[in-house]
Amino acid sequence: MNDAMWAGTVTVTGHERAELEAYLARPLGDAPRGGVVVIHHLPGYDDATKEIARRFAAHGYAAICPNLFSREGAGVGPDDQAAAARAKGGVPDEQVVGDIAGAAAYLNSLDHANGKIGVIGYCSGGRQSFLVACSLEIDAAVDCYGAFVVNEPPAQSPFKATPLVAKAPDLSCPLLGLFGAEDAYPAPEEVAVLSAELEKLGKEHEFHTFPDAGHGFFATDRPAYRPAAAVQGWKKIFDFYGRHLSV
Repeated sequence: MNDAMWAGTVTVTGHERAELEAYLARPLGDAPRGGVVVIHHLPGYDDATKEIARRFAAHGYAAICPNLFSREGAGVGPDDQAAAARAKGGVPDEQVVGDIAGAAAYLNSLDHANGKIGVIGYCSGGRQSFLVACSLEIDAAVDCYGAFVVNEPPAQSPFKATPLVAKAPDLSCPLLGLFGAEDAYPAPEEVAVLSAELEKLGKEHEFHTFPDAGHGFFATDRPAYRPAAAVQGWKKIFDFYGRHLSV
């Protein structure tokens, strides 16, 4: 681990050539490195998510978090962008895939990139990580408590999404899933259905469900944070990426 890094705001080209704000963190060394696209949660492109990108950089990866809500207005704060995006029901799946493809291409254009790309997402981003892994050719995907992969959102949910389990045959890479036993979205039953489907299809995956943890247990700035689950989860993430994103 080496925490010498460059971190700051860059611009990436996303779906339909849209220019998106993104946060990049990369090591300063010249060792070959894999890239990680961090997909933010439904609350938006916030400081806690940028901290996650820096954590990956400290562990030797180039990490980028595109602001999937960039189209909600230049000069508008991230909270207002997130509110506007939620009012629309979230970001369309096709747009997400195009934006993540652009972020991955940006990582692979950097000096010392080894050509391997991982994605990781939290909350709605966990669902989107699975979506991307079934839509693009990448090397490793991590789903942190992404709901609505198997089930539809409840009628009262502001998040409009369709289930993705039918896309499971197209999963292009190993998948790590990290979930809370006390979560309702996704509930353990939904996780079990997805695991069984991936097992039936022969898709490489490993799922871990942590006791005494609910939705958002990685979120250090929220009451849902559960240190024991988060510490174990981070260990599993770095072990997983170490196996799949190295040269």
